[in-house]
Amino acid sequence: MLRFVVRRLLLLVPVLIGLSVLLFAWVRALPGDPARSLLGERATDAGVERINEVYGFDRPLVEQYVSYVGALLRGDFGTSIQTGRPVTESFIDYFPATIELAVTALLFAVVIGVPLGYLAARHQGRWLDTTVVTGSLLGVVTPVFFLAILLKLVFANWLGWLPTGLRQDPRIDATHVTNFYVLDGFLTQEWDAAFNAMAHLVLPAIALGTIPLAIIVRITRAAVADVLNEDYVRTAHAKGLAAATISRRHVLRNALLPVVTTIGLQAGLLLSGAVLTETVFSFNGIGSYLFTAITRRDYPVLQGFILFIALLYCLINLLVDVVYGLIDPRVRAA
Repeated sequence: MLRFVVRRLLLLVPVLIGLSVLLFAWVRALPGDPARSLLGERATDAGVERINEVYGFDRPLVEQYVSYVGALLRGDFGTSIQTGRPVTESFIDYFPATIELAVTALLFAVVIGVPLGYLAARHQGRWLDTTVVTGSLLGVVTPVFFLAILLKLVFANWLGWLPTGLRQDPRIDATHVTNFYVLDGFLTQEWDAAFNAMAHLVLPAIALGTIPLAIIVRITRAAVADVLNEDYVRTAHAKGLAAATISRRHVLRNALLPVVTTIGLQAGLLLSGAVLTETVFSFNGIGSYLFTAITRRDYPVLQGFILFIALLYCLINLLVDVVYGLIDPRVRAA
């Protein structure tokens, strides 16, 4: 297993190099000019030329790319054109918010999706199966921004049960140690801050986690339904094994591989797909910061943040492969 992990980590190098090339070309193909975006209405030809010279945008693209890769190898992801802050510092500030939101959304999707999919498969053709399948279909086709606005309108504005946005009530004097607001509340024993941060997570997590929930339900239902028709499950029933034992040892364990794959893919998508949710709920994470960087043509921020997210996505896929080996000994042997 250790050799497998090391080999996969080494394979990340060409993947990230290829991504850096595509990313470098993509951001420079965006319409607009970072220098004019920075100067705004006061932009003059001389000012634009001076900004391009400072950031090296007037040099040939190949030379710019070589310089960019050299900086990456030194651990330098560049400096934001708009704020003048190092990209790494901005990432550290905004990353915890997106992680909190993505983890909460994934927990919501997995904790509800796997049991619902299992129950639907065990009651195929009945009202429960029909209801779950219909609900999952609605969850897949409902746009995230529409669901986010609807949740905000009903539960925050009309009913007043939950906050309308932000990560925490600004009136709370909270101590932020790690920038993970919920974790900070528990570490500092500021319980009001912790529970307030959790309340602010509910609506955005539901909005972001609904599509992964629907997909996990459908994959779990299909995987469990396939396993229920296998000969070894019928043999286990014929031997008189308890239903709980059959479900745990034979059905769920063999049905988990495609479910784990789906969960891993959805985890990566949640990290990169939180832009709309964070924008609607004013949740200051990577998504909202990337949206601002795109509108302002902030090349270093776009390149640095997307590379960070891509690296996380690759590591999540590696973790999924390791979990495969823990679930199925045949995969571990291979």
